Amino acid sequence: MPHGDHVPVLLQEAVAALAVKPDGIYLDATFGRGGHALRILDALGSHGRLIALDRDPSAEAVARQWADPRFHFHRAWFSTLPDVLAREHVDRIDGALLDLGIASPQIDQAERGFSFRADGPLDMRMDPSRGNSAAQWIASASEAELKGVIADYGEERFAQQIARAIIAARAREPITRTQQLATIVAKAVGARARGDRGQDPATRTFQAIRIYVNQELQELSLALEAVLPCLAAGGRLAVVSFHSLEDRLVKQFFRRHSLPFEGDARLARLAIASDALPQPPLKLVGRAVRAGEVEVAANPRARSATLRVAERAAPT
Repeated sequence: MPHGDHVPVLLQEAVAALAVKPDGIYLDATFGRGGHALRILDALGSHGRLIALDRDPSAEAVARQWADPRFHFHRAWFSTLPDVLAREHVDRIDGALLDLGIASPQIDQAERGFSFRADGPLDMRMDPSRGNSAAQWIASASEAELKGVIADYGEERFAQQIARAIIAARAREPITRTQQLATIVAKAVGARARGDRGQDPATRTFQAIRIYVNQELQELSLALEAVLPCLAAGGRLAVVSFHSLEDRLVKQFFRRHSLPFEGDARLARLAIASDALPQPPLKLVGRAVRAGEVEVAANPRARSATLRVAERAAPT
């Protein structure tokens, strides 16, 4: 079972967090190149099942090489998760793993358009068969739209200058290549003190456009809401995120569903006994886990990773 050259971050910790039962049914909602899936299958017995999904055709190509009868793959977006489980005739799962972000092979393949280091077509779609490419969006977006996306999804404080530079550049010629965009961003940022000099000037802009083009935060929200009712009592949900926007969304979701008052401070102040409130559906499992020094040294991508885990509470 090949799983490519992608090294999953927090691999041992994420799979251990699932507390895999040999005869359980598990979901790997971000198959990637199969690193997590392989570990989960190793922990399953002959009657266990693993359902995996990914929207990337390259991930599908890897998964189709696997012949394990316990393993079923679906090329699908998070938003279709209920349909995937219905096709598998599964009502409840014993655990789900979401390893967010982008796989190393996607970055390494210049033709996918994710990387500002290697020149390629400005695409950035995880599913090239659906939606507009980054180049198509940049060609039609207004300056306000560009600024909003770069500021909101890239947390880029120079978003206005970058948006203005993109508008000026595309008036001269279409922006269709990754290094073309990276050069525009670098010139717009210039020699301003960023406080993060080890980071390429284009990093935040590329992240922002990738998130927007792939609807990553919307899809993550849909996935979390879809997985929760499918978890059996005691089932674990483990999520590995790679930037603050993802982690904040996961943290807020876990908090909201682990408190009797759903994290609403107004309800928390009401004179209602805690045991009179409905039991929340989730229990937090430990604290957020981050990669250690050894893993970060071997895989710098691990530096920004955060693992959060929650468990489905038993109904009362």
